[in-house]
Amino acid sequence: MNTTRARRSPSRIRSLAAAAALGLLLSACSVSDPEAPAADGEGGDATFSIAVGIDPDTFDPAGQTTTTVSNMVDYVVETLVEIDDEGEIAGVLAESYEVSEDGLTLTFELREGVTFQDGTPFDAEAVVYNLERITDPELTVPQGAAFAAFESATAVDENTVEVTLSQPSPGFVSALSATVAGIISPTSVDAEGNSYQEYTRPVGTGPYEFGEYTAGESLTVTKYDDYWGEEPYYETVVFRVVPEAATRESLLLAGQVDMIILPPVSDIESLQANEDVEVLLAESDRTIFIALDNTDPVTSNPLVRQAMNYAVDKQAIIDNVLFGAAEVLDAPMAPSLFGYCETGSYEYDPELARQLLEEAGAVGASIELLTPSGRYVQDAQAAEAIAGYLREVGLDVTVSTSDFPSFLARVNAPVTENTPEAHLLGWAPAYLDADFQMQMFRQATHPPAGLGTSFYTNPEVEEILAQADVETDPDVREQLYCDASQIIWDDAPWIFLWTQSFPIVYDADLTGIGATPVEKFDAMYARPES
Repeated sequence: MNTTRARRSPSRIRSLAAAAALGLLLSACSVSDPEAPAADGEGGDATFSIAVGIDPDTFDPAGQTTTTVSNMVDYVVETLVEIDDEGEIAGVLAESYEVSEDGLTLTFELREGVTFQDGTPFDAEAVVYNLERITDPELTVPQGAAFAAFESATAVDENTVEVTLSQPSPGFVSALSATVAGIISPTSVDAEGNSYQEYTRPVGTGPYEFGEYTAGESLTVTKYDDYWGEEPYYETVVFRVVPEAATRESLLLAGQVDMIILPPVSDIESLQANEDVEVLLAESDRTIFIALDNTDPVTSNPLVRQAMNYAVDKQAIIDNVLFGAAEVLDAPMAPSLFGYCETGSYEYDPELARQLLEEAGAVGASIELLTPSGRYVQDAQAAEAIAGYLREVGLDVTVSTSDFPSFLARVNAPVTENTPEAHLLGWAPAYLDADFQMQMFRQATHPPAGLGTSFYTNPEVEEILAQADVETDPDVREQLYCDASQIIWDDAPWIFLWTQSFPIVYDADLTGIGATPVEKFDAMYARPES
């Protein structure tokens, strides 16, 4: 197998069936390693600058909560496997894996000759350390539910790891492609500025090393000279934190950054007509919703939650606030996920909403709607529009806005008096499988253990999902997720809103920029076109 890591295609990636998420069903798998391009990096001292909308909440792979931050961490830290452009499991730090006949033992053969950025070797002991860390109940791992079946890991030899599962887990190998499973240097945990619980300066095997971070301003990463794979073109990559979409756009048009994500959607048409930039409207598996506190005296009532769904004209908001850059949800997950089925609709019906609120005795109830600003497409503007619709049917709604780290600190905490009755949130599964989406509806992932921020639980859903966890027949598993979706839809733990597109705009003189189907930009190997 070629020991040079191939870069992913920069072309637009279509949403694919999540066949890769079922990789564990195979008894022996050689992870694909596509042919690499011939040219290595030649950028010298060149710098590539990307403007994003939020400040990182954590650089610890284990603590990841959002794809934008994971995108940054991915420059430094790599995973055992990734999901390639064809939806197949591709090797990164693992070259192949085998699964025992009973599905309980996985054996990974590791790539040789790889070193961490602190000079220590990448080997089986490092993989064991990382798997044990992301499954350690003493460590907060918000996306850790995907590894619930992990029982133990053993270094068979320097380049072989044997993983034992407590039960068959169809999505386990795919879950290892997520940034949360990124492999860090075990010695770096004790380095200055780091600890096991507070890991702030990641050290991985990636093409870039963690450099300087100034909160609210920027993160800089620099090329790792001993990287095992293809050398990137740029010596330095700078991520600039720019919450306002219009400001990000202005910086790009002024040539002060090379790429932005989430421009003002009202300007997409004019940007498409601008010969100086390229616009990529990438597909996304992200669902946008209003999470409702299912423990609150008001929003714990399913009639109130259903009323709030009927109260909001989602299509009107998409047309007038998001300028068409989204599709109304018809299920509790995006259509690109394995396990999706069309579940239902909450058509705009303010009269029915008022009737349900009266029946529930909730007319005039006070609701705080918390929203981030700059994290999702027109997030704060959408929240204001949603609040307007809820007020029209008799709720007393106030909108609160905060920066993203502060927002996460509130919604990813146990229930207190400070818990908002409602908050706008997005969820983009790290692999295309309903297993990851369903983390949002399980009691085991209620904050702070996970990101199920609506605090929803239903015993029937829990039972169905427990069956899906171990089901190896994909048709049966797909039906189980459909059954669970129907119950969740009727329970309405969210105001189900839309799946958004993922707009990326960059300098027209650049090539090698694309997106993944899990809403990440792919610019690691960006370079001038000529």
